[in-house]
Amino acid sequence: MSWNIQMCSASQRHAIVLAINDAAMAYYGVIPADCWKSPYMSEAELEAEVADGVLFWGLSVQSTLVGVMGLQHRDGADLIRHSYVRRSWQGQGIGCALLAEVERYSSGQILVGTWAQATWAIGFYQANGYRLLDNSKKSELLDQYWQVPARQARASVVLTKILPR
Repeated sequence: MSWNIQMCSASQRHAIVLAINDAAMAYYGVIPADCWKSPYMSEAELEAEVADGVLFWGLSVQSTLVGVMGLQHRDGADLIRHSYVRRSWQGQGIGCALLAEVERYSSGQILVGTWAQATWAIGFYQANGYRLLDNSKKSELLDQYWQVPARQARASVVLTKILPR
């Protein structure tokens, strides 16, 4: 399979939202019901994330965007944001390829937050060298780097990886 990874352009925003919303269906019935919404991310929410400094990379197969991953530089750390692979493309190395690409643009501490019940996501990051942080450190980092509702923060975890400078 031949694929292409590149930084996403403004013209790909609709395709980004489609990929995110397809992949996020895996959360339905897994995360707390009061945290689920459909669509999982609207185009307006994506625009707000981009305006807040999230840069997106996308992996395309035959011109179809099948996976996305965002990176946000914030206060001395790099945050992986909105990492999703369309459900029909999962398990084929796309997430690993995107992660390796995004890590090339970081030179220090990388943080990623995800749902505590998303065991597949936690396992993915752990398999790629990320370490799960304890609850007290998680709470401190969520307050410092993310703006998420308190309910979401309670249902989340944070993982970290330190890259050599």
